[in-house]
Amino acid sequence: MQKTLIALGIALLVAGLAWPWLGAIPFGRLPGDIVIERGNVRFYFPLTTMVVVSLVLSLLVWFLRR
Repeated sequence: MQKTLIALGIALLVAGLAWPWLGAIPFGRLPGDIVIERGNVRFYFPLTTMVVVSLVLSLLVWFLRR
């Protein structure tokens, strides 16, 4: 458990430091993401982004377990 928490902390630190560059990645604006705007209400559902993130994380976990 300690190793997992340390790894998670390091990952969050790296993501925080890399935030200016991560903002340039078009995640959240991919084709297939659902955006509905009506009047002053905006509904956003990042369907494609969630699928891509899930695939990347699944592959990462699969590689780390091998």
